[in-house]
Amino acid sequence: MQYFNQTDVKGLSKIYRLNLVNSITGYKSANMIGTRSKSGHENLAVFSSITHLGSDPALINFTMRPNTVPRDTYKNIKENGVFTVNHIKVDHIEDAHHTSAKYEEHISEFDQTGLNAEYKGDWQAPFVKGAPVQLGCRFLNEYLIKENGCVLIVAAIEHIYVRDEMIGEDGWVQLDKGNVVVVNGLDGYALPKLEERFEYARPKDIKQLNK
Repeated sequence: MQYFNQTDVKGLSKIYRLNLVNSITGYKSANMIGTRSKSGHENLAVFSSITHLGSDPALINFTMRPNTVPRDTYKNIKENGVFTVNHIKVDHIEDAHHTSAKYEEHISEFDQTGLNAEYKGDWQAPFVKGAPVQLGCRFLNEYLIKENGCVLIVAAIEHIYVRDEMIGEDGWVQLDKGNVVVVNGLDGYALPKLEERFEYARPKDIKQLNK
């Protein structure tokens, strides 16, 4: 088993360190965030940091890297206040990953990939057509992470679109029915499969265990 202490990690080459530290925490959600600027430029970017924050109210959060360079997703969210979160299905992974390329603001990632923008109602941000789960989210707050300059974004989920076959009678969404992928590190995509689903865990009866 290989071992790295903090000094070892600091001494690694940049790419090796990026790959190591980004992959050791395990599989992460793979999503695309869709935004549009006030001037009408669409942007689409892949994110692996989107997580559940609360159910009542329905909240999510995700992390933006330091704003030391232009961040179109951040700029557009601050301008319009809304964005979309789109789950990545297995046949979208190549195009989804390409959205991490650095294009100028006026160039839409939708135009550089096989992905298509889709607008629903009066929501002022593009969804990804064909995404099995689509969320319309509104910016609520941001928090500077002083330790590394990243920004934590907190948002409310205002619209939820889920394919019929993925959602159960109790509201649980089975993601593998939509071929939803996860990401390992920065660039490794995997297709998980449900093995088991358990009931809500409650403390065991100690008396019964001691018999």
